[in-house]
Amino acid sequence: MHERVDRLVGGFVGVDHELDREFEARLVESSTLAFRVAYSVLRHREDAEDVAQEAFAKAYRNFRQLRDRDRFRAWLARMTWRLAIDRCRAAHRRQQVELEAGESGGAMTVETVEAVETREREELLWKAIDALPNKLRMVLVLASIEGHEVKDVASLLGIPKGTVKSRLFAARQRLKEQLQWPLIDSATR
Repeated sequence: MHERVDRLVGGFVGVDHELDREFEARLVESSTLAFRVAYSVLRHREDAEDVAQEAFAKAYRNFRQLRDRDRFRAWLARMTWRLAIDRCRAAHRRQQVELEAGESGGAMTVETVEAVETREREELLWKAIDALPNKLRMVLVLASIEGHEVKDVASLLGIPKGTVKSRLFAARQRLKEQLQWPLIDSATR
């Protein structure tokens, strides 16, 4: 990923060299953030890299209009998040069209009961996370999945720490309500 950022940074040459240098410096310090945000939504490395690069290019095109340059990381994170969500929706629409057209072919694999249960629980969890409102989902992904501290999430999103904490609590409560999995007794196996 870093070599792609280096190539991308080298390609951003414009008329205003001062602005270009500032953008390059901010891009280098934020390169992994964009990838991690995209990956948390897409859960596929190549797609996340593509979305991160798309976000970098869009950020470069719109950098002049960014009023508060100290908020670059938050701006880039939100932009990446939106691009990743858009890609997810497009993939879902494509998949629906393929299913309707009868092109859903794929090899059946033999899986253990535990592997199937684990995969199903993971899918349910991500569906529940995806169903959260954006403001709750973003805080949950950054804090609980990406492992950022509350103060870092607050800084990235430009909101107070208390708001991050309350949104994180609300997101976890909603997930808890939605995901009432039955307990599996290991003695019955």
